[in-house]
Amino acid sequence: MSGLPILPHSLGRRGVPALVLLAFIVLFTGAAAQAGAAWSILGPSGGDARAFAEVPGQPNHLYLGTTNGWIYESMDGGASWHHLARPGSGSDMIFDHIVVDSRDHSTIYAAGWRNSGGGLWVSHDGGRSWSESAGMRGQAIHAFVQSQSDPEMLFAGTLEGVFRSTDSGITWKEISPAGSREIHELASLAVDPADPNIIYVGTWHLPWKTTDGGKTWHSIKRGLIVDSDVFSMVIDPERTRTMYLSACSGIYKSEDGGLLFRKIQGIPSSARRTRVLKQDPTNHEIVYAGTTEGLYKTENGGRTFRRMTGPDVIVNDVYVDPRDPKHVLLATDRGGVLTSENGGESFTPSNDGVSGRKVEALLVDRNDPQRMYAGVVNDKSYGGVFFTSDGGRTWRHIGAGLDGLDVFSLAEAKDGTVLAGTSHGIFVLPAVDGSAGAADPPGDAPASAWEPRNTLANTLLKVATEKINGLRVNVEKRVKDPVTDLDARVVALDASGDVWLAATSLGLYSSKDKGATWQGGPVLGAGDYESVAVHDGLMVAARPDGVVESADGGLTWMPMSIPQMLTRIHHVAFSPDGTLWLAAREGVYFTHNQGKVWLWVDRLPLRDIDDLCYDPALRKVLVSSLDSDQIFAIDPKTMKWDWWQTGFNVALILPAGNRLVAASMDDGVVMGPVVTGAGAR
Repeated sequence: MSGLPILPHSLGRRGVPALVLLAFIVLFTGAAAQAGAAWSILGPSGGDARAFAEVPGQPNHLYLGTTNGWIYESMDGGASWHHLARPGSGSDMIFDHIVVDSRDHSTIYAAGWRNSGGGLWVSHDGGRSWSESAGMRGQAIHAFVQSQSDPEMLFAGTLEGVFRSTDSGITWKEISPAGSREIHELASLAVDPADPNIIYVGTWHLPWKTTDGGKTWHSIKRGLIVDSDVFSMVIDPERTRTMYLSACSGIYKSEDGGLLFRKIQGIPSSARRTRVLKQDPTNHEIVYAGTTEGLYKTENGGRTFRRMTGPDVIVNDVYVDPRDPKHVLLATDRGGVLTSENGGESFTPSNDGVSGRKVEALLVDRNDPQRMYAGVVNDKSYGGVFFTSDGGRTWRHIGAGLDGLDVFSLAEAKDGTVLAGTSHGIFVLPAVDGSAGAADPPGDAPASAWEPRNTLANTLLKVATEKINGLRVNVEKRVKDPVTDLDARVVALDASGDVWLAATSLGLYSSKDKGATWQGGPVLGAGDYESVAVHDGLMVAARPDGVVESADGGLTWMPMSIPQMLTRIHHVAFSPDGTLWLAAREGVYFTHNQGKVWLWVDRLPLRDIDDLCYDPALRKVLVSSLDSDQIFAIDPKTMKWDWWQTGFNVALILPAGNRLVAASMDDGVVMGPVVTGAGAR
């Protein structure tokens, strides 16, 4: 590899613990990293989409805000998307509001929030570069509007109150009463199209209004159910005293500038959390209501509503094409972007280029690195497992049978059966013709549905009283455990051998009949095992504070000695020669003799290691940490390493032919460039 200078390392030594002989290794770098080669996002497509923004006069040119800090851009009306920028630091910034300046379309405002603050970022070159607004630094912005009649004016609603800029965002001033107990924790904001001094704001409690630019404020709650969070407000651009308001208690309409609201009927109480209201720009009698239980639409100014999607769709924003109002886009939780060409009568996914899945598990087919499985969490019916047969160019959802369960682990058996460890047990995708899902034509996704494999066959010793030769005696009998189902969170699986092994929230379980039955439970009084590894009949499992081993297929377990200074163990893995590798908060350790002597990978510039695995092509141990976007490949013989700057914080990394793939908790599956030297075995 090339592109970065070789980083020298020096000898490092530590004391020897009383229980475990801990030796230390001198490490020097190997070849420098391929830092200049870009890593790319493969998918699967979808995830959480939050907000749309249209370039005025260019309805095909759109921006999309997300929950992982990314802003996407589309040049074809939302048919396809590409990453534009990640303006804020970190991957937890939620961009609920993006505004394109009505005068200068190269100026974009992105207002965001996170659990610990937020801010406003401004671009003057169409999103290529961004700067943070000093006046809004640290403010969690939940509402953001540009005045239509005076574009110099910008308004921001934060947890502290209402802020206004009169110079296009250069300076800001709070216009709500400082420290107000009423006008704070804003969720929505609307400005009269003809008069920027008339401002409506919705709080987590009730709505307020000012007609003098914030000098005085008035409560406008008449007709509303008390303590209603106000999520969205829209003002009719032609009849500016007519406005719609959505709250947790339903949708309301006022025709006198908020003096009196009347509740609109037609939306069930279970869907009252209406996150967004959007008027059709060509027919103001048409209003879309995006709720937590689907999209609703009125075509008569709110007299009646009907639901346009299923109740499982959580709608965050709606875009109606001003040139073609039949073209409607939805920004949704989990499902990403949905598109309609018939005014909302039907929707299809439109996530080409959008990838915000939280991938917790990743599996590469042992015989074909183009075939991969990705297990996701927090996606319910949109989640489960995704499959690609072309190296990530296209993905298919294979969630049938999983019923929306989170997937925390994936494994492949010798016969091609794929196992999924979920929030409620173990499921398998049966192999056909030696390859999972091979019943379909080559390249197609597996056709089979997932099947549960959670039958427990434990037996217990129970004392019973029996009459023998006329005498009543107590005898021990082995009886079936009354617990019959493995209903637990399964966080790690190994199906590489004849005996399958699972680490669960209830303990360790093994199966000798391909998952038909399982035996096991808590080991050494603990059930929080997080990682398992099997090599040549030896089983090893790790929990945060210990490691155990079994040489009899999981029937009995013994504690393994570990370095005393370890405070948090994350993962264990074997290399082909039987060396056991351990990922911990303190770094990478390995042992050649089942814990009698541990060696520390000294001076590795990475700590709190979350995952490691052996790459048979590179003949190196791959190491990653969620706290870093760097990946290291350690040569077990020379203790030299290569490293890559991925640009993504990854949860785990696997070899896929002559490339590396990694699971990200925010950006789906990512892939690196071709690895120099890969393929030699």
